[in-house]
Amino acid sequence: MTLAVFFGCTFIAFGPAFGLFIFTIARDPLRIIILIAGAFFWLVSLLLSSLIWFIAVKASDPQDERLQKGLLIFGVMFSVLLQEAFRFLYYKLLRKAIEGLVALSEDGCSPISIQQMAYVAGVGFGLMSGAFSMINLLADALGPGTVGIHGDSQLYFLTSAFMTMVLIFLHTFWGILFFHGCEHRRWWEIAAVIIMHLTVSGLSFCNPLYVGSLVPSYLLMAAAAAWAYLLSGGSAQNLRRFLLCLRSGASPQPGS
Repeated sequence: MTLAVFFGCTFIAFGPAFGLFIFTIARDPLRIIILIAGAFFWLVSLLLSSLIWFIAVKASDPQDERLQKGLLIFGVMFSVLLQEAFRFLYYKLLRKAIEGLVALSEDGCSPISIQQMAYVAGVGFGLMSGAFSMINLLADALGPGTVGIHGDSQLYFLTSAFMTMVLIFLHTFWGILFFHGCEHRRWWEIAAVIIMHLTVSGLSFCNPLYVGSLVPSYLLMAAAAAWAYLLSGGSAQNLRRFLLCLRSGASPQPGS
């Protein structure tokens, strides 16, 4: 049973992201480099926020539960702000990279657009975030032991996997929104990304009331996905053609 839980949670958490990687990133070496660099930037932000939180905990009274809870909330919020700061630094780095690619190209055009960079960078952020969210849980899922044997929720691993999946997608959409805001100097879009990130992270304090964290997170993901789709040039007509499997310029046949 533990092996089934391990593979089931792994496929739920990382299956969709792995599909995105295979079909949209893996065939382009430049996109792979951007993805790995994005994952590295997220990792550095996590290391710095963890270091600051560790120092704060060691310098405080471990017997003061109220203070420790406050430090935990501070650590989560500070980590979110630091992640978004590193996302901005990564945008600046990629902007410089585009200028270099344009200078080196023969036709004066970059081989990859800023929108594509935003998407790939978002996937990199999401994959590294998901890996650190699930790696210890997946190790425990292999056993020995039975989930919920002491009266706790038996859905712990399953809800964690679904939460990891939504975080990976959210980071992808946030990357598109954030880069678009930086590119067009729409600072309210950047602020919206930060607020959504803080909200989703804050919802984790609702656990073990998993409905209170999962449902709002998926609603935010749907909103962020629609927003990112529109900013990337998508339209309702294109979405309808995709759902109906229509080619560009084709029209549905009467009675079909």
